[in-house]
Amino acid sequence: MNKHIRHISFYLSFLLFSIGAICQNPILQASEGITDPHIRIYDGKAYMTACHDRSMDNEWFNIDHWVMYSSPDLVNWKLEYALHPEETYIGEPYEQCWATDFIRRNGLYYWYFSKHNHGVGVMVADSPGGPWKDPLGKALLTEGLVPTDPYDPGIIELDGEYYIFFGVWDFYIARLNEDMISLAETPKKILINNPRGPYNQDGLKMENPTDDKAFIHRYKGKFYLSWGCFYAMSDQLYGPYDYVDAIMNESSFAEGYIEPTWPHGFKQGRHGSFFEMNNQWYFAYDDMSQTGTRYFRSAFMSYVHYKENGEIAPIRVDGTGVGQYDANKGSIEAEDYFSASQIQKIEKRGGGFHVSEIDPGDFLTFSNIHGLEAKGEISFKASALQKVSVEIHRDSPEGEVVASYKLRKHKGKSASEVYTFDFPPQEGAANLCFVFRGKNDKLLIFDSFSFK
Repeated sequence: MNKHIRHISFYLSFLLFSIGAICQNPILQASEGITDPHIRIYDGKAYMTACHDRSMDNEWFNIDHWVMYSSPDLVNWKLEYALHPEETYIGEPYEQCWATDFIRRNGLYYWYFSKHNHGVGVMVADSPGGPWKDPLGKALLTEGLVPTDPYDPGIIELDGEYYIFFGVWDFYIARLNEDMISLAETPKKILINNPRGPYNQDGLKMENPTDDKAFIHRYKGKFYLSWGCFYAMSDQLYGPYDYVDAIMNESSFAEGYIEPTWPHGFKQGRHGSFFEMNNQWYFAYDDMSQTGTRYFRSAFMSYVHYKENGEIAPIRVDGTGVGQYDANKGSIEAEDYFSASQIQKIEKRGGGFHVSEIDPGDFLTFSNIHGLEAKGEISFKASALQKVSVEIHRDSPEGEVVASYKLRKHKGKSASEVYTFDFPPQEGAANLCFVFRGKNDKLLIFDSFSFK
């Protein structure tokens, strides 16, 4: 296809898709070329470091610099800094600016970046907005350090110590010194039992057992080592890890999001990171379905829900994304809240999740709900374990009360029932906070809600 025609087709399709739709995926417009997102939360704000695919015309991974964005709500993003290779030890324009991660320690910010697959450098600053300086003037991780290629760095903190991990096919990990720009030990190989990956989905191609793009996060005492959408679990940071599954399957995708995709299918190329914000978990990752080319990618975000056994349920990949909701698209799942008090997301017997362990004064907030202008009714799918009052506040538990409802105790044989009430229409995008009142703990089990 002629390049100009391809450009026009891409931008027209993106514009037409956006009109009349609530779209947050991609995180930034697909035309931005933002890829390999790693997100950290500091002082109530999300910070995303990522790579920048140079052009829609790319015929290879031409990645010309790195970027850092911030957001208070995972919907509205502000560019904090564009880091160019000339500012680093690379010292000149360079189009293989591969993946990056960053972390805060002792009031300073450290930004680790890949020079292709040849090494990892580090920058330091007093704030995410810079200025950023290269304290070493050379690579922190160099070729020959370990048998794998030193790139795609990730950082994890555990009990006040910080660790860097990296590599391809085999991953390595090492503790960092307090200065964060030197290693405190020789990197150690991470053992993974029975791994799978985009090139090894049947477990038989052990020359390419996993991938690159490693990330480690911790949830309820378990460590999760992921490479794209594949992951393994361990009780110890250094492993060994047992392979579990991929967090995407055919049922994950809304219409129009499963393809175009990578040569090895939709499980390939999902470079990303897991993070927690406001008592909710997320996965930020790469996608190419909206651009149609693996060389000019987008960053997506999805909710993450953990099963009772600690495994990760398959995520949902769609255009709505996270941090906002469309009242015209049917039910809004309770477990997909934006913020919450210390409630629990519980796996349902038949699949899916609901919110439980709701005590008096607990709350769930759903921000940026669109499409409420013409609504006059709200329905809760829930099981009230006793008499419960639900107050809907604007913005927060301390905000204006928009409506208040009393739910009778559920006595039927079904797992839940639907409680329906009048609801006052809301102008624009509404931030609604559901506050639960009652005499005793464990007030109800909350499944979903919808508007008419």
